[in-house]
Amino acid sequence: MTDPLPHAVRSDARDNRARILEAARAVFGEEGLSAPMREVARHAGVGPATLYRHFPTKQALIVETFAEQRRACQAAVRDALADSDPWYGFRSLIEWICELHAHSRGFADAFMTTFPEAMDFAADRERTTRAVAELARRAQESGQLRPGFVIDDLMLMAHRGVQDVPRAARLTASRRFAAYVIEAFRAAPEKEAPAPLPPAPRLRLAHSPSTP
Repeated sequence: MTDPLPHAVRSDARDNRARILEAARAVFGEEGLSAPMREVARHAGVGPATLYRHFPTKQALIVETFAEQRRACQAAVRDALADSDPWYGFRSLIEWICELHAHSRGFADAFMTTFPEAMDFAADRERTTRAVAELARRAQESGQLRPGFVIDDLMLMAHRGVQDVPRAARLTASRRFAAYVIEAFRAAPEKEAPAPLPPAPRLRLAHSPSTP
């Protein structure tokens, strides 16, 4: 008879790995990359030994956790560069990056290198920076991006404040932030009306004074 044990062990290992990655996406996405590994293990319902057997280091776990987002980022850069309208490509890439960062604090940490072990994201960040610079050059040549724009103006770190917004309102806040940034960069005729902004999120500020 064929011993079913090895197959069962492999199946359990795959299930554990999948649970760990799902837990890591949730924990790092909400708390950022400073969240401890033991919190990921607890969320996944496995012991620390099981976690470290699959992912010996936190860096290995981070890279695998955000593999899908990294591929999506690469695709967004390719699509933006391939767009025949340089202003639309520039604008869509900014919107996409802001939205992705709003969805996951952990990915924003890794992408912006606020976590020192996330060095595997350096190539993604460099690729995106080069793409934005090239799109900006094209958009300036077309007259749609203000001439004084430089790549340093695109301070995506300012977008990190969206992470402090309640989770339900983050995407709405991110889209509104991106709209403000894009409008600031646009080289529009003086009499042209600005594009309408996305709706503002409804926020409740903590410890706000009561209304008399």
